[in-house]
Amino acid sequence: LPGPVCGSLRCDCAPPLGASRPRVASPGLGAEGIFIGRDLHAEGSFCYDPFALYNSGRIEGFTNPNAILCGVIGMGKSALAKSIATRAIAHGYKIYVPSDPKGEWSGLAEALGGQTIALGPGLPGRLNPLDAPPQPDGVSAADWSSEVRKRRLLLLASLAATVLKRDLLPMEHTGLSAALDLAVADADANGTVPLLGNIARLLGTRERLDATLGDEGRIGHAADDLAHALRRLVSGDLSGMFDAPSTVIFDANAPMLSIDLSRLGSSGDDTALVLAMTCASAWMEAALADPAGGRRWVIYDEAWRIMRHLGLLERMQQQWKLSRGLGIANLLILHRLSDLLSAGDAGSRGRVLAEGLLADCSTRIIYRQEPDQIPAALALLGLTGIEAQAIAALTRGRGLWKVAGLSFIVQHLLHPRERQLYDTDFRLAA
Repeated sequence: LPGPVCGSLRCDCAPPLGASRPRVASPGLGAEGIFIGRDLHAEGSFCYDPFALYNSGRIEGFTNPNAILCGVIGMGKSALAKSIATRAIAHGYKIYVPSDPKGEWSGLAEALGGQTIALGPGLPGRLNPLDAPPQPDGVSAADWSSEVRKRRLLLLASLAATVLKRDLLPMEHTGLSAALDLAVADADANGTVPLLGNIARLLGTRERLDATLGDEGRIGHAADDLAHALRRLVSGDLSGMFDAPSTVIFDANAPMLSIDLSRLGSSGDDTALVLAMTCASAWMEAALADPAGGRRWVIYDEAWRIMRHLGLLERMQQQWKLSRGLGIANLLILHRLSDLLSAGDAGSRGRVLAEGLLADCSTRIIYRQEPDQIPAALALLGLTGIEAQAIAALTRGRGLWKVAGLSFIVQHLLHPRERQLYDTDFRLAA
């Protein structure tokens, strides 16, 4: 592998050694795990395996395998994420990208023998977000049925709240619950799987809902907004993607699976993209629910879009909390740490969830941040003044790795073939 960008480990562009350097762990994290590059202070290789670290218990405060990666555009953040994914496959991990808004993971998945599911207007791909995952061993049928119902209700409420741009009323939650139960009963009787269109029709007609709920629970016009919200996925601009039985099968043996949403565009109002991300994530999370599925990385790219939407944050919180039991390491990728603050005002449900995701990341990888982002880094990560100075001056491919209470300055090293695979500037060069 090539050496650091400057060609030397002792150079002016490296953070100074001695008292002015960040808190440095020596001799690093050990030789076990994915090779990342060079620890510039210890002058040795830097390797990383979140599950090995968690299982060893030798790093105090390392309580989970989740990580956050942030850095300004052009500093090599994307190359690091793709490099971790590529090299993790050689260590027995599988890689899942629940939503790829820019289509940047498709080529890599193909090169690694993986699978990409492209969704968008006119494309043949269909994902039914109400698909039920296989029942895990050791879980009773009744318990698993209850768990699947909870997941489906969370999805439906998230979709409706995203379209309506408000929290649901208690009667609306009741309506969703009753409509889901009726749709599942109908599907079971027909030997099929419930669809979003079935639920939208039940909400729109209301007769069966009212009969189910009885005189004291008639939902009446409270279901109207719900029906119109779900119809956007059935007959609106997202029709044809999530309102039919799935046309693709989750291949648990594929080394990488990404869901390409780049055909949905990037307009100022990204509601359509968020709805698609919600449905795609629900479909993939259903397949990840088997704790016997092996070690897996789940990578959330362009996560700044997620921070503004409560429903997606709630889904991610569930994924984060289950990471250890499911054998999953989640990686959240942002441009700026202040993106976490866009989830809402201080004390709001969104802000609490966003800060909770950060708290549940024992690994924080910070590439260069602009000067106006340093205060947010200090507040959110508890950086020392020395560390804050370091992230303001980091060069391309160089990052501050905070692993629990330890800090490292690491130069990421790339093989020439990797540089070709991970190039995200090819459109500019064309």
